[in-house]
Amino acid sequence: MTVEKKRILIVDDEQELSGIIAEMLAGCGYDTDTAADSEHAYSLLGQKNYHLILLDINLPDGTGFEICRQLREASHVPVIFASARTAEDDRINSFDIGGDDYLQKPYSMKELLSRVNALMRRAYGGEVDGSLGFGDVKINTASRTVIKGGRNVALAQREFDLLCCLCRNKNTAVPKDKLISEVWGAFSEVEPSTLTVHIRWLREKLEDDPAAPVYIKTVWRLGYMLEDGK
Repeated sequence: MTVEKKRILIVDDEQELSGIIAEMLAGCGYDTDTAADSEHAYSLLGQKNYHLILLDINLPDGTGFEICRQLREASHVPVIFASARTAEDDRINSFDIGGDDYLQKPYSMKELLSRVNALMRRAYGGEVDGSLGFGDVKINTASRTVIKGGRNVALAQREFDLLCCLCRNKNTAVPKDKLISEVWGAFSEVEPSTLTVHIRWLREKLEDDPAAPVYIKTVWRLGYMLEDGK
């Protein structure tokens, strides 16, 4: 069974290199977007959620350090810094502000792929066969289908992504801002009320009694939790 494609954002002003990386990653089963500067990166991060970001340090309108610093205020998405800068302080700074790995240019595509795959396994390794679930609900992340009690349940894109985010953090309270950043994008302008509406829709479709949810719980003044005693 194939697992849901993971989406990677490549932020680098060397557009030819970005194209080569994107083509290589696409051939290995990843979806990719590219940005040549900070402004475009912030725009994409406000529109989509990503599973990993490959981030250059030197950008025409800023630095990868600043992007990572702001990103860490809203998201825990894995970040790999890739740069021609060789100073030890740069490597240390990249980890201090929340980077997960550091690749020095020039690097081989084989090494990059190895680092990407390793980080993906660490971050999302619990979902090895494309399957998630709780109670009588089964989720197939590859086909983006949901079955409850043997019947198919139709979910909109954001509903499905929100359900998967809750399920990947099962039995853990997830703050509202984290859910919004993971589902709508790290710099999206979605209001908490939008999240509340989507939670209500999920309960109506997946809970036996939406007014007294057994699985999708509200955590007072924090966010939501998918509770499963299994």
